[in-house]
Amino acid sequence: MKHLTKVLVLLGTPLLAFGGSKVAPDLPQSDPNAIVDAIVQYKTPPSKDELKQLGSYGQIKKIYSVINGVNISLTVRTIQQLTTDPNVLYVTPNRKSTGTVDISTGTVNANMVWSYGYTGTGVGVAVIDSGISLKNDFKNAAGASRVVYSQSFVPGVTDASDAFGHGTHVAGIIGGGGASSTGPGFSRTFKGVAPNANLVNLRVLDQNGSAQESDVISAIQRAIELKSTHNIRVINLSLGHKVYESYTQDPLCQAAEAAWKAGIVVVVAAGNYGRDNSMGTKGYGTIASPGNDPYVITVGATNAKGTTTMADDAIASYSSKGPTLVDHIAKPDLIAPGNNVTSVLASQTCAGDQLPQDPD
Repeated sequence: MKHLTKVLVLLGTPLLAFGGSKVAPDLPQSDPNAIVDAIVQYKTPPSKDELKQLGSYGQIKKIYSVINGVNISLTVRTIQQLTTDPNVLYVTPNRKSTGTVDISTGTVNANMVWSYGYTGTGVGVAVIDSGISLKNDFKNAAGASRVVYSQSFVPGVTDASDAFGHGTHVAGIIGGGGASSTGPGFSRTFKGVAPNANLVNLRVLDQNGSAQESDVISAIQRAIELKSTHNIRVINLSLGHKVYESYTQDPLCQAAEAAWKAGIVVVVAAGNYGRDNSMGTKGYGTIASPGNDPYVITVGATNAKGTTTMADDAIASYSSKGPTLVDHIAKPDLIAPGNNVTSVLASQTCAGDQLPQDPD
């Protein structure tokens, strides 16, 4: 989605001679005593001795079984020492990301699917985003909330409700039931693609729409753990960061792959760099991570031109285009409406004030 799938990244200084392919190109290394919030990936799960040794270097914040990795604060000098460990696969900075219907559902022929009885009933969709406000559109016919689980991964914040607005908007596109646009005074009802689906709310974006990569990985790991409990069949990630290395090394891509291996379909926004000509490619090669991973479904944006017919649709000029950097994989996999999409509005949030007004 154009208006909400923006990305911020931590830009680092050039690599020093040490570390070679084990160190991400955007990891700051000019000052050997500088503290870096890093993610260290191992080839095999780190042993107790390796974790003990790592703990003596810095503060271990998180341990990930989903990627055989650790989130830890280390000095640049210590990272240099770590790269000599044959079990260390790759070290990256803890990168920052920010988040990236009637016409929409008609364009993708959701109405036809509903006619066969497929409305998402019993299916869980994990929305890894800025949280979900508990609106009437997310209730079932009996009045119970279809947001069946909520958890915040934002540091120091236990409230999983939406303080930014992006997550509620995305959740409405996925599973809004149309309650807020049904009845006297309404000429149209705005429903999501799967209006009866259950929603698993995993909040990673703060009130400013910013997230740490380590928290997104934690949320993906939690979705995998909850797969059987809530029948999670899909994870939606309308966020990401620029590509710095192969998807085989990127910790966010590896976490998304782990979800796929666990039997969950991972749907990712392509990104909004389609107008970026900084590399002289006219927007090609701008797919964002983890959309560059071949195991996820990467979705680009179209302009539906205000109609349900696909005959007049056009690719949105801002939508990121492949092939992917480094690995040269053909992406996106699918395209879907991304302009002027009507969805559920979270109360007292700032996302609505940040919507670009570009027509395409």
